[in-house]
Amino acid sequence: MALDLGSVSNNLELLKASDHATVVSVTLFVALLCACIIIGHLLEENRWMNESITAIAIGICTGVVILLTTGGKSSHILVFSEDLFFIYLLPPIIFNAGFQVKKKQFFRNFMTIILFGVIGTLISFATISLGATEIFKWLDVGSLELGDYLAIGAIFSATDSVCTLQVLNQDETPLLYSLVFGEGVVNDATSVVLFNAIQDFDLTRINSRIAFQLFGNFSYLFIISTALGVAVGLLSAYIIKKSYFGRHSADREVAVMILMAYLSYMLAELFHLSAILTVFFCGIVMSHYTWHNVTEKSRVTTKHTFATLSFMAEIFIFLYVGMDALDIEKWKFVRSSPGKSVGVSSILLGLILMGRAAFVFPLSFLSNLTKRNPDEKLSLNQQVTIWWAGLMRGAVSMALAYNQFTRSGHTQLRGNAIMITSTITVVLFSTVVFGFLTKPLIRLLLPSPKPMDSMLSSESFIVPLLEEDDQPSDVEVTPGHILRPSSIRMLLATPTHTVHHYWRKFDNSFMRPVFGGRGFVPFVAGSPSEQSLNDKDEETQTQTQS
Repeated sequence: MALDLGSVSNNLELLKASDHATVVSVTLFVALLCACIIIGHLLEENRWMNESITAIAIGICTGVVILLTTGGKSSHILVFSEDLFFIYLLPPIIFNAGFQVKKKQFFRNFMTIILFGVIGTLISFATISLGATEIFKWLDVGSLELGDYLAIGAIFSATDSVCTLQVLNQDETPLLYSLVFGEGVVNDATSVVLFNAIQDFDLTRINSRIAFQLFGNFSYLFIISTALGVAVGLLSAYIIKKSYFGRHSADREVAVMILMAYLSYMLAELFHLSAILTVFFCGIVMSHYTWHNVTEKSRVTTKHTFATLSFMAEIFIFLYVGMDALDIEKWKFVRSSPGKSVGVSSILLGLILMGRAAFVFPLSFLSNLTKRNPDEKLSLNQQVTIWWAGLMRGAVSMALAYNQFTRSGHTQLRGNAIMITSTITVVLFSTVVFGFLTKPLIRLLLPSPKPMDSMLSSESFIVPLLEEDDQPSDVEVTPGHILRPSSIRMLLATPTHTVHHYWRKFDNSFMRPVFGGRGFVPFVAGSPSEQSLNDKDEETQTQTQS
């Protein structure tokens, strides 16, 4: 009995020690996140810096301090897990991307986005995989198999266009912003689907049947994942529209929106689908229907909540990448041949440049052939910007590399260690160096147009896509919400019937009466909407009396 009590006491002491260490680690990490946000805000107007580079720099400095204090045993506070990334950090980032996207611009350029995001990613994947297979075998990197080389193609095909999107102006260059943003999200989803499809097949005996099955599995995942996201988004809109949560508590509306968004992601993971695509299209549908079914207070809350969660998740990822770059355990496997590690990283960067160029310029040429309006065609400067936007590698590449080349958070084989350290090097170099050059390059290639020139050059193709809250000041609006162009040139340039025109008719006739949305919001007594209407009525009466 005494022995049992002693062992229990020892276990309790170990648990207390581990709990204390966890509390200390989490406290330090939260403090570092606060520092990243504050310093990033102070450097916001800097020509060379952005929040991603700031977080990585702080992570590296923190890693150096931890290395010195622990005698070179560790460089990070928390242990990275791909489950942590894919289950907790990635969902808010992708969902907020879909929730905040300019839907009309996104779907107007949908075919070009799919062309870049799917076909382009496949071209980049093939280029990187073939190049790595031939060159790495010649370099004798290690015991890598065919599945590893294909995984390398999927890992380094995943772009991170955060730096570019922070610089591009959505109002000045709506076409370019839409293409870069949409292609980045679809590209990440395609890379993850490719990576999972590669792991699900036996690639030792690859033939035409296996290749056909691989393509069929990829198409199935892409379509079903999108359909699941749309279905969950519509379900959330229908539940909130019929339940009238706003009459009791706005907190319930916010909770249901957040949980339904996360549910779409977890359902996709449960059924082994592409959770990125699912939660992205769920965000698009919820912003179109669900968001308009809640009270004004809930709209403001959800909009800022989703944006805040996404922002913190991105900072968390880059901060950890900076600390993990100095992990001794990974680098000790390659310290005997540091030149080989540098060579592998350089080759990967070269393959990324080649793979990106192999599809951006040819596919841009094909896309321009289908455009009749000169304003919708991509100029050479815009093509270079799109090419540059996809050169950065970030969190998705890191997570996939950890998934492929580590076991339980540890790297045991020399080839795997070289690939992990090379991935870290590529992510750091592309984010820091390419990120430094992003602002000057875009200012050189895309100088800000004069306000009047920008308005005249873009009005001809923006007007047909505007909703009631997006109308420009130079377009007159009648009480019946009918757009009336202010010039004959605009009237001639505006097509009478567009895809958006037919979609709006179908949406207003069939979808919005069932699922809600703008103009179909149920009236709730005592809601902020009623109060705002009463305030407007009082102001109108006061002005009339005066």
